[in-house]
Amino acid sequence: MTIEPLRVPSLKDAAIARLEELVLSGEWQAGTRLPSERDLAEQLGISRPVLHEALVDLAAKGLVRIEPRRGVFINDFRTSGSLAILSSLLAFQNGQLDPTLKRSLLAMRVLLEDETARLAALNRTSEHLETLQSILEQEAESPCDPQVLTELDFNFHLQIALASGNLVYPLIINSFQSIYTSLSGSFFQAYCGTDVVKVVFDFHKELVQAIRIQNSEAAAKIMLEMLRHGESLLKG
Repeated sequence: MTIEPLRVPSLKDAAIARLEELVLSGEWQAGTRLPSERDLAEQLGISRPVLHEALVDLAAKGLVRIEPRRGVFINDFRTSGSLAILSSLLAFQNGQLDPTLKRSLLAMRVLLEDETARLAALNRTSEHLETLQSILEQEAESPCDPQVLTELDFNFHLQIALASGNLVYPLIINSFQSIYTSLSGSFFQAYCGTDVVKVVFDFHKELVQAIRIQNSEAAAKIMLEMLRHGESLLKG
């Protein structure tokens, strides 16, 4: 039996989490000017440097804007937020995505990964094929462990993006990792030990074969069918 060690967040991380909660919950409305850093740091019980680092992080995500000599203002994250805010939304909602956001993410995933599969078939190298084959072998040998299956599934899709030859696609996949694994984790938690997981792995095998023979249209079609299959089960 193994026990995960306790992980205590740093003061900066705790401050970020608290400030994000205040913004995402709507308690702090868009356009609101925050108290001075000195006052806000005192209210949170942290130092000004720690608070400033937290505010810089929130600014990078688009949650706030820092205006020299004027102060810090709350942004409307729907119009000014970056991809980095998606992880914050997931954490704020305790992993439960709002239905509209879930539909949006699934639609974005179909658009992105249909293209990565097509390009992977055209641009893959022997090293990419070896890595994908290794993942297939691990999937075949893996026990019914949702966490293990989720990690393998994420790595499979990441490797497809890497094989595409596009430098940006794998970065996008990585930026969505927490959201991605939340969705696929729910999927494997629900269907681990059933034939549904075997169907997914069969899709993986077919996709790798299409990429191996460089059939780009077949690769894109298989990816689309696989994503639609998973989407229909997630909605169910």
